[in-house]
Formats: sequence, structure tokens, C-alpha cells
Amino acid sequence: MLMEVSPQKGNLVEKIRIGISACLLGEQVRYDGGHARDRYITDTLGQYFEFVPVCPETEAGFGIPREPMRLVGDPGSPHLVTIKTGKDMTRRLIAWARKRVKDLESEGLCGIIFKSKSPSCGIERVKVYRDDGMPVKKGVGLFARSFMQHFPFVPAEEEGRLHDPHLRENFVERVFALKRWRSVLARGKSIGNLVDFHTHHKYLILSHSPQYYRQMGKLVAEAKSLKPRELYALYGELLMKALSHRATTRKHTNVLQHMMGYFKKVLSPDQKQELLEVIGAYHQGLVPLIVPVTLINHYVRKYDQGYLREQVYLHPHPLELKLRNHA
Repeated sequence: MLMEVSPQKGNLVEKIRIGISACLLGEQVRYDGGHARDRYITDTLGQYFEFVPVCPETEAGFGIPREPMRLVGDPGSPHLVTIKTGKDMTRRLIAWARKRVKDLESEGLCGIIFKSKSPSCGIERVKVYRDDGMPVKKGVGLFARSFMQHFPFVPAEEEGRLHDPHLRENFVERVFALKRWRSVLARGKSIGNLVDFHTHHKYLILSHSPQYYRQMGKLVAEAKSLKPRELYALYGELLMKALSHRATTRKHTNVLQHMMGYFKKVLSPDQKQELLEVIGAYHQGLVPLIVPVTLINHYVRKYDQGYLREQVYLHPHPLELKLRNHA
């Protein structure tokens, strides 16, 4: 098995390191000396993730408390300016950010959670003020921009967006997938290791992007024509791009129907009908994804279906997170 985790929380091999805006952990680093602790992150995700806190404005030496700042000018390359005194802090923060992202290379981060709406940490829809004083929600925080440019395939999300069940599962799923991928890299860049990883992740990839599923399958089939470093770099890039696509109800239904085909010779007519009805109910939005997945997992164990038992799709993250109970 390539899994870093089993479906049981107690079998977590190690916590996964991810970056996080320090204020979300309850650290009193905001401009007013306060914090923005998010208890879902600290109390729930904290059971599985080891947090590496970052506070751009504090670490760049702006102090606590400090004059609040905002983005101004062109949303594509805004300036960070203090609100009352109009001091331009852009160069100082960007110089710090460039050094900080290089330092973070040694942390082995498999994801990062940023503070939303922040002029340093927000990843989307941050207010940028025009010359007339009116804001447009088209900005990206200066540190968030530097981080995502330096680590383009590391999953990044804002704490506010994690309240959306689909975005939450997508983020957590990508974090766990990147951790498993890095475990493969640590074992060695052999074709066998790549084939093993891809075989176990086929249905997970298919649930996100049939297009990338086909492209990655072709890449693995032609693996011998590429040098290992090139092969692994390309596969890793495609993997994270594929998983960044939303796994929709239609795509999940397609995967569930594919899996059902592995039981056509062992299920009774009543069992087949039941499974068809459960998948149909999910497709119609009447039950969450966990319902058909649980039934398929039951048949995997009952009929000892080895190929499906190794499919990460059926257990991509700890069951205790309940990420598929609302999807």
C-alpha cells in the first residue's frame, strides 16, 4: 500500500506539515494585537496536520500593534501602503517574502492555509484601492503571491473557503495526495514505484479529471522513453494539476459505476439493484458520497476485491474528518 494513512485515525503514520497564517492558530499577531483562531483548523485538522506558522507583517518587522495597511493601485502588482500615514511598505515585505519562501523549502510543506482578505496573505478577492479611494476585490496578498509563485503545486487555501464542504475536501485530499507522492519520491524514482503509485490512484485522478487521467496513463505507459527525473517531474506536475480540478457529482458517479463493474460476477441480482439504486440516489443529490462509497467498501471486503482494495479513491483521507458526508 502507498497510503500514508489508513481509514482509521489511529493508524496515521505521521502528521503532515503544512504552512499556516499564524493568526489562525490563535497567535496574537494581527495589526491590533488580536488573533483569528479558527477552531476547525486547530481542533480538527490539527489532529492530522503539523502547522508551520508564518506571519508576514510581524516577521517582516512591522511590529505589534501596527498601523493597518491595504493594497493600492494595479490589482496585478499592487503596493502595500499604511492607511493613515501612507507609507509604502511594498519593497520591505516583498524582500522578506522572497527570503522566507526559500527558507520554507526545507520544511517539506504539503499545503498552506492563508488568512482570507489579508493584504499580505489573502489568495483571492483581496480589496485593492484605486486612486479614487474605491476598492475592487481583485487582489492577491503580497506574501501569498510570492508563495504560490515559488511553490506552484503546493495546495493553497484560505480559512474562509474551508467552510465550503467541496473546497474543504478538495484541499485536504490534495494535501494527503502530495504527501503520498513525496513518500514515493523518497523511495526512489523507479518506473516500478511510479506504476505502483499510478495504479493505486487511478480512480482518484479520474474523479477529478478524465482528461488528465488519460494523459497520465499515456505518460506512465511510455515511461521508459523518459529519464527518471524528467518522468517524475512531469508526473508530479500533472498529478497536482489534475487534483486541483473539482470532483463533481457526475465524475464521482462515473467512477462508482466503473467500480461496480468489478462485482458483476459475484453480486446477486438484488445486490446489483441495491448498488445501482444507491449510486443513482447519490447522482440525484439524495444521499452524500459516503453512502455509495461505504457500500462499495463493504463489497470490497466481502468479496476480497484486491484491485479495488488498493484504490486510494475509497479512502483518500481519514474517515474521521467526515469530508464525504456532505459531498
